[in-house]
Amino acid sequence: MSIIKGMSFGFWNAILLYNIKHKQFLPFQLQKLKMPKIKKTKVNSKYVPYASGFRPPNKDKQLKAIGFDSGVPLEYHALKHDNFEFFKPVPKPTNIDDWLAQYNEEGQTYKQFLQDCPWISSRKRKSLKQRFVPEGTNILEKYPDGKIYIVPVGKFDGHHYFYFDELAKFAEIYLGVPVSTLPGVDLDVKSNDRKALWVEHPSEASQLKSNTKRSSSRTKQHTLESRFKGTQYQLGVKDLLKMLHLKIPDDALCLIGLTMSDLFCDDTDLFVAGMAAGNHRVAIFSFYRYNPSLSFSQADWFDVTMDKKQTQENIRKIMFQRSCKLLVHEINHLLGIDHCIFYDCCMNGSGHLSEDFRQPMHLCPVDLHKLQKLVGFDILIRYNKLLKFYEKHDMEDEKEWVSKRIKMIGQISKS
Repeated sequence: MSIIKGMSFGFWNAILLYNIKHKQFLPFQLQKLKMPKIKKTKVNSKYVPYASGFRPPNKDKQLKAIGFDSGVPLEYHALKHDNFEFFKPVPKPTNIDDWLAQYNEEGQTYKQFLQDCPWISSRKRKSLKQRFVPEGTNILEKYPDGKIYIVPVGKFDGHHYFYFDELAKFAEIYLGVPVSTLPGVDLDVKSNDRKALWVEHPSEASQLKSNTKRSSSRTKQHTLESRFKGTQYQLGVKDLLKMLHLKIPDDALCLIGLTMSDLFCDDTDLFVAGMAAGNHRVAIFSFYRYNPSLSFSQADWFDVTMDKKQTQENIRKIMFQRSCKLLVHEINHLLGIDHCIFYDCCMNGSGHLSEDFRQPMHLCPVDLHKLQKLVGFDILIRYNKLLKFYEKHDMEDEKEWVSKRIKMIGQISKS
C-alpha cells in the first residue's frame, strides 16, 4: 500500500519498493510505511494536478505493460464484458494528498519485473538457508520448501484472533504460495510504568534460529521502544523488527508480524502503518488504524475517539476486508511487485487512509501476469478459490467482481 502505498501514507511503500527494485538491502535497512494523512478526505468536485512529471499511461502503454508481444490471452483481457468494466484506469487525483498528486511513479511493466525480481533469478538469494533448485521456473520450484509466515504480535481479541487464521488462508489463495502462522508473541504493556515488554517464553526457544544463543528454561523479557500518553501507547518498529528477525524459520521466504498496537519509528512521526527490513525478510504491520470505529487527530498521535454506535460485526467485517488487502499488497512488494500505475488495482499506492480503503482487492492484468509468472498458478482455479472465500466472509464487492470475471472467461472461451 504504499507508505505503505504511497509515501506520506504513501511513504510506506515508496521506501519499501526502492530496496526491492535494487534487489539488495543494506544491513537492516528499514522501509517505513508511514501514513500521517489520516483524515477522512472529502472528494472535491474538481481534479487536482498530477505530481510534476507524471503522465497517466495510454491504452497502448497499458497493453504493452501486460507483457505479451502478440495477442493477450483471455485471462488477461482488460476489455469490458456485458457493460462491466473489470479494470478501470487509476482515478485522477481529487485531493492534494492523493498518491499521484504527490509522487511521480514510474510504474513497473511485466518485462521490468522479470529483470528486477530476485526470486526468479538463477542465483539463490543471500541469507536463505533452504534448499534451492536453480533450474526451477518459479518461486515454488526454486524454493520447494519455502513458506510465508505470519505471526500475531500482542493480543488479538477473540473476534480478531478468529480471523487471523483466515488471513493466512486468504493470503495463500491470493498469492498461491504456502502461508503458515506461528504462535503469537506475548507483549506486556504497562501503562502505569510507561513500559512495553516482548515476553519470550521457554517454549519459544525451539522457534529461534540455530545461530542464536542457547535456549533457557526461564521466561525472558525484552524492553521495547515505546511511548505513552495516559492509556494510549505506540511501539517502536525497529525493536519489533529485531525481535522478529530472531524468530524467522529457516524455511521462511519472509516473516510478517501483524499487530493491533499502534506503531511509530521516529519521535516526529504521528504514526507508521508498518516497516520492512527486506534484507532480513521480516516486516511488521499494524491494523490499529483500520478500525472503522476510531477517529484520529492529525496533530497528536494519542488523540483518539471512538464511535460507540458501530456494531462489533460491522467492525470485524470492515477490518477484515482492509486487513486482507493490506497483507497481500505488502507481501507482493516483498515478492518484487512494485506499485501499479496502469489500472485501478490492489497494487496502487495510497496517499492517505481514505484512498487506501477505496482501492480494489483484485490485481490488474499487469500484476496478475507478474504473480502468475512468479508462482505458476492456474488463474481460473485461483479465481474460483477466491470466490468461495469471498462468499464465506460476505465480501460482496469482491464476490461480485470475481464471479463476473469467471463468467466472462467461461463465456468467451466457449464462443
